[in-house]
Amino acid sequence: MNAARPVSLSRATALVAQREIVTRVRSKAFLVSTGILLVGIVVAFVVMQLLGDREQTTSVAAPAAIAAELPDGAGIEVTTTASAEEARALVAEEEVDAAVVADDASPAGVTIVAQTEAPEALVSALSLAPTVELLDPDGAWSALRYIMGIAFGVIFMGAAMSFGMPVATSVVEEKQTRVVEILITAIPARALLAGKVLGNTAMAFAQIALVAITVSGSLLATGQTEILAGLGSPLLWFALFFVTGFLLIATLFAATGAMVSRQEDISQTISPILYLVMAPYMLVIFFSNNPLVMAIMSYVPFSSPVSMPIRMFFGEAEWWEPIVSIVLSLAACVGVVALAARIYENSLLRMGARVSWRDALAH
Repeated sequence: MNAARPVSLSRATALVAQREIVTRVRSKAFLVSTGILLVGIVVAFVVMQLLGDREQTTSVAAPAAIAAELPDGAGIEVTTTASAEEARALVAEEEVDAAVVADDASPAGVTIVAQTEAPEALVSALSLAPTVELLDPDGAWSALRYIMGIAFGVIFMGAAMSFGMPVATSVVEEKQTRVVEILITAIPARALLAGKVLGNTAMAFAQIALVAITVSGSLLATGQTEILAGLGSPLLWFALFFVTGFLLIATLFAATGAMVSRQEDISQTISPILYLVMAPYMLVIFFSNNPLVMAIMSYVPFSSPVSMPIRMFFGEAEWWEPIVSIVLSLAACVGVVALAARIYENSLLRMGARVSWRDALAH
């Protein structure tokens, strides 16, 4: 009989990745959570559109001479009356929100009559607005920037936790049940590491792609094309940055998971990785309006998936900046993968006590 040919590294990696993907796709919890996420996105954009379209109209009564001067539209509905007394009567009967009548003693020449308070839309329409000069127009707090930071941060952190943590727990489970000893006899340790990371990265990217498609479709369906036009490029870059950022996170999860042999001990080794996952989310929220901090974070591999797309959306990044940032992220991936592979190979078959960092990094 001919001896069985050893499985090549690429083939073994593909087999492990396929197993990870099939296992996740068959998980009802994964399918349900993904469905809830996508439905939540659609509902959020529909609600935003409904709130945006709900325009509060102020009804105003005024004599013919004054009614002709009032802006009919833009939130103001004008009712023409025969006299000022009739206009006042409509306000008293709560048929209209306010009345505008002539008043020679008023600097504006008219007086607004209302029940409890004058409608702001009417006051603004009758006011002469002065010219405004802003010395720092971009320095104010931006609600949209804050919301985008939360959105990108939550998506990145959620995906890293949903797909990265299982990498570590599956490694520990295979060690605890000693299944890994059988796997290593058939495939190289590096193939096992690469397959786990690539399989979960593919699933995480697929979920992010679904999120991007759902966001784009929701914006188109609700007619919010201006937001979509500005968000299109940042979304694509976010997906690209997400791949490199998640590769770093998932590789470190697998390597640190290999350092322990029991599920109870896993929190000891993955704590630093959890900080790397949470850091972009927290930093972007606290420093969203700090240009210097945001610029620095857009070049750091673990925070660039969140900070760089935001800077691109607001036109703060030059065309070459995301390219340089992605190159730095890829270089970091190469270094982290090499380091994680050494930790993984040195720790995978060591049972019992937690493997120290010194032993895990030894040649």
